[in-house]
This record gives sequence, C-alpha cells and structure tokens, in this order.
Amino acid sequence: MAKYLVIVESPAKVKTIKKILGANYEVTASNGHVRDLPKSSMGIDIENDYEPKYITIRGKGDKLAELRKLVKKADKVYLATDPDREGEAISWHLSIALKLDEGKMKRITFNEITKTAVKESLKNSRKIDMSLVDAQQARRVLDRMVGYSISPLLWAKVKRGLSAGRVQSVALRMICDREEEIEAFIPEEYWTLDAILNVKGEKKPLLAKFYGDENGKITITSKEEITQIVSRLEGAEYKIREMKTSEREKKAPLPFTTSTLQQKASKTLNFSTQKTMRIAQQLYEGVDIKGKGTIGIITYLRTDSTRISEEADIAAKQYIVDNFGKQYVADKQTAKKKAGKIQDAHEAIRPTDITLHPTVVKEDLSRDQFRLYQLIWKRFTASRMSSAKYSTTSLKIQAGSYLFTASASKLAFDGFMSVYMSNEDEKSEGSAIVNKIKKDTVFSFEKFEEKQHFTQPPAHFTEAALVKALEEQGIGRPSTYASTITTIIQRRYVAKEEKNLYVTELGEAVNNIMKTAFPVIVDTNFTANMESLLDEVEEGNVTWKTIVRNFYPDLDEAVKSAEKELEKIEIKDEVSDVQCEECGKMMVIKYGPHGKFLACPGFPECHNTKPYLEKIGVACPKCGKEVVIKKTKKGRRYFGCEDNPECDFMSWQRPSNETCPECHSYMLEKGSKLVCSDKNCGYVRDKQQIE
Repeated sequence: MAKYLVIVESPAKVKTIKKILGANYEVTASNGHVRDLPKSSMGIDIENDYEPKYITIRGKGDKLAELRKLVKKADKVYLATDPDREGEAISWHLSIALKLDEGKMKRITFNEITKTAVKESLKNSRKIDMSLVDAQQARRVLDRMVGYSISPLLWAKVKRGLSAGRVQSVALRMICDREEEIEAFIPEEYWTLDAILNVKGEKKPLLAKFYGDENGKITITSKEEITQIVSRLEGAEYKIREMKTSEREKKAPLPFTTSTLQQKASKTLNFSTQKTMRIAQQLYEGVDIKGKGTIGIITYLRTDSTRISEEADIAAKQYIVDNFGKQYVADKQTAKKKAGKIQDAHEAIRPTDITLHPTVVKEDLSRDQFRLYQLIWKRFTASRMSSAKYSTTSLKIQAGSYLFTASASKLAFDGFMSVYMSNEDEKSEGSAIVNKIKKDTVFSFEKFEEKQHFTQPPAHFTEAALVKALEEQGIGRPSTYASTITTIIQRRYVAKEEKNLYVTELGEAVNNIMKTAFPVIVDTNFTANMESLLDEVEEGNVTWKTIVRNFYPDLDEAVKSAEKELEKIEIKDEVSDVQCEECGKMMVIKYGPHGKFLACPGFPECHNTKPYLEKIGVACPKCGKEVVIKKTKKGRRYFGCEDNPECDFMSWQRPSNETCPECHSYMLEKGSKLVCSDKNCGYVRDKQQIE
C-alpha cells in the first residue's frame, strides 16, 4: 500500500509523476481549485475586515470526498500544485478543505517534471508560504471587488452580461487609446532621393541614398525641395569622402519568459496567446516519447525570469561543443536588466533535456506541439551560444555640397544564428558591391530615383504587441495576459481580424463609461502600482488586507458617485425613424452582443428585429446616397453606402461631404483636421476653415 500521497493540480501530470516516484507513492489531482469565492455574490465580508467567504466550488464535493479517503490512508501528504502564487493558494485551500494536519502535510514544487527535479523537491519539502498565498488572495479579492461593484452599473447603462475587470478594463482602454491615435493621425509628406551610380568593371550599379550636407541630415518634405536639390546636383562629380570598415556583433537572444514566448509564437507561428499557453502546458505536463515514456519536455511555463540553472547551462554548453564546436559556446551570458520585481524563483522556459532535439521527438508530438517545442528548443540553445559577427563597410559619397551614403554588412561568423534566426536577422545586408569599392573608386552618374512617402499611423495592437505593452507598463502578470485578452474578445469589446485587435462599438461604450465614472481603475499607472504592492505582499513586506483596506473605500465611493452621475445620462431606448412592418410601431435602438440593432418596442408580442444603419449625414462619394455606420461580422466599425451591395463604397475613417480642392477626392475627418482620402495627394486643412 502507498505510504505517501502526492496531490497535483492537473490530471495530465499524474501519469508522469507516478512513473517517476514508484509504488510507495499514490499520485492524484485536485483538478485545479477546490474552493473559491461564491459566484452569486461578492463574497467578501466588508464589515468583518474584508474577510473572504470561501466556499467549495460546485461539483468539487465528490473530488474532495475522494481526496479525504486517500489522505486517511497516507502517512504523509505532499501538496505539489504549480510553483506560483496561484499554485500556493490552491495548496492552502486544499490543506483547509481536507483538514490536513501540519505534521503530516508538506509543500513541494518543481520547475520541470523530470526524475531529478521531482525527487529533489521531496528532499526540499517545506511549509506553505503564506506570503505567496496572501499575494494571491489580495489579487483575487481586488479583482472581485472591481468586477462585482462595477459590472452591475454596466448592465444598467448598456446591457446585461457585460463585465469590468481590474486588468481587462485597462487593456481595453489601451486598445481604445491606440484606435483614437490612429483615427487622429495626420500623414506627413516626405521624399527620398537615391543616386544610381555605375562603377567601372562592375555589372551592377551602386545605390547611394541622399543624406544631407556638411551640417548634418536633411529631411526632404516636398517635391519643390527635391527639385531644388536635383538641379544643384546637375553635373556634380561623385567621389568617396569617407570609407569605414568595422566589425559588429549581434548578441544571442535571451531564453523565453512567458511574455516573450507569447509574443514570438504570435509573430512566427500565428498562435493566439491562449493557444500558446495551452500547448506549452501540455509540453510541461508530459508527452509520451518513444523509448522514454511520458515525460515533461519543457520547464514551467509561467515565469518572468531569464535565469537558467547551473546544471542546464553546463549541459547546454556541452551539447553545443559536441555538435557545433567550442567557438560556438558563449563566453558569458547576457543578463536582462530587472525592471521591478522578477519572479526569479523560476527559470526561463527551456527544454528539460537539450539532447531531445526537435527532430528526435517530432513523431511523438502533434504539429502545433512540435512547432512550439522547436521554437523553445532553438531559442534556449541559441541563448547559450556566441554572438554572430558581421564585417561592415560604410561609405560617404560627396556630390557638390551634398552627401550620399551606402553601406553593406556581410556575415563573418554565424554564431547563434546557426540555430536560431528571426525575420530581422539577415545573412548580409546592403549591396554587395560596397565591399568591392576602393577609396579611389570613381563613379559615373546614371540617374536619380525620387520617391514620395507619407508617415504611417501607429499600428493597431496585435496580441503580441498588447502583451509587450502590458508587460512594459507593469500591468497584470504574463501568466494572466492570455485570459485577459480572451475575455475582452469573448465579451465582444474587441474584434480580432487577421492578427489585429480592433475596438467594437460595444467596447467603446464600456470604455467611455469606465473613463467617465472610474478613471482610477482604468489608469495604467494605478494598475501598475497595484502590481508592485502585490509583489510587496509576496515578499512579506505588506499585509494583504492593508492594500484592500486602502482600496475599497475609494472604489465604493466612486461606484456610489457613478450611480448618481450615470442616472443623469441613462441610456434609454432611442426611437428610430423606422416603422415595424409587422405591427406598425416605431422601432427602437438597442444594444446586443454585436452592438446596436433595431427592435420592436412591442416585444414580447412582436419579435421583429433589424440591423441598425446609423446615417452620418454624408452623401456617398460614389453614388450620392447616404453613408451609414456599419460593422464587420466581428464587430469592427466602418462607413459604407446604404445601397450596398449595389454600391461598394467603404471607408474605415469617417468621410466628409467636402471634396479635396486639389484632386477632387472625398475628404476624411481626423480629429480637428480634414485629410484627402487619396494617399498620393496628401492635402490637409483645419475643419474650422470650412465650417
């Protein structure tokens, strides 16, 4: 009979750990949390110093009864939930729900599910770390307070089923703010001038880029300026003024953290953050590898650290020596500068065994598992390797009073790039002819290439870019980003098209209420500061109730104030000018999952509904009929003709009735400006000039 009981979170780990520990150990899973705050109420006793009212999660009664039986039979119980705040809290809840005796109960953690790591954790068993538990309790209670205080207001003012959240509301605001930046962006014209120069004895010409003059760089902003420069260069002699050769290094990348893995998997594999975390969890918990059985092939996937254990570092360097040669091993490792608190108890995400090359395990993994494992394996291996080296040549070419530049770089030693290359890592850059040019080379001028450009607005957030922005501003934790992004997409506050995230009409309405009534909650600095305070709780420097005591009274006051203020701007059903063809009543405008729609006020007797086409008072530039606000299937707003599909006019930006005086295209509204819709025209003027 088993003497020891090990309780893990996920059933997927049971088989892997049971195999490692053998017959004396019974391994079972709690299937995640067993206790939580109730769904039907806030579940926090405000009068009793904010004491949480934990209850057994519905459906977990049978699981707890099964665990109690196993606990009675065991001499010792090891709580082996995940090695983070949430895992520590689950162990604490288990100890209370199962009434575990302190002398019989031990907490163990392992960063990877391997024989060495699991057995080592048993030797280093400890008590439950209440500072970690309290940091998680504080997060849970704060999130519950925000959600359960503010969500009912959104139900009353917009529609039922909406939600607000401490981190999700900030993420939504960031997307809305970016959308406003894009809409208000005014493109600025600039030009580039390239000189095509022939070199004696060479078939290909050299492309030299206009730089400026003796005083520095010159930005060309108009056709007139470029014409002046070209006229001054007529008949000029092109000769080398300065020639520099040097060597530059490109350092190996750091191994993955949760955040950087999510970003890279999004960019290179087109995985959503949620998909990345799901597949990484499978690789961590264990996959069946031929000849080895079920083993975890990557380390724990929720980490802010780029640290690597000494053993893993030694093994990696030996692997590199054996497979690439000594010159490919890094002399010393690049360390990431720590911004605030880093959860350094964990390592970076890496393979548990570097000798398990992706091609070795390919047959045992699904396609997506293989692609993610290969990305992690390559990145980790590259992080232990030497820098890539480039030899570079740069030229400054004098022509009259102006200067042109040309440069090229050639890969001299591939280093880490023999294993891992990003899209931006090129074997060589620039024109190869640069490397053949001597100081006394004489050029013969062939022609100029003039190009007009316009500055581009900020890019829409992708999941990867949003994760990066959240991490840079210290909002939330990388382990929560996937669920945060998933929530705002599922709530239809944000639509994902291609890779881009766009705010929906519903998202705009929720964000406007949050900004008006709860500016502190959606303030990025406030949210980042709250994360720092949670870190202080984890360190044992601040008690968790101190944070809650300081937070709740202000929130409560803001909610009461918002209830009064928002009553004044209560959103009533707006009566439209469309008559219900079924009962003759004038239809009203309502909010649904996809935004506004028309519904008959005679409901439930009359069930008639229609799409709502909001006119903006602008004639269609193509056919003259009305332009209306429309939405894509996913809820992204655009402007189209009411006569669609007969007329195919559409614009992402609000069109104006004004036409461009220079090219006669229709104009677009951008903040206080009107901008020509023809990107090649670039005409801009203030709105008030024509109002």
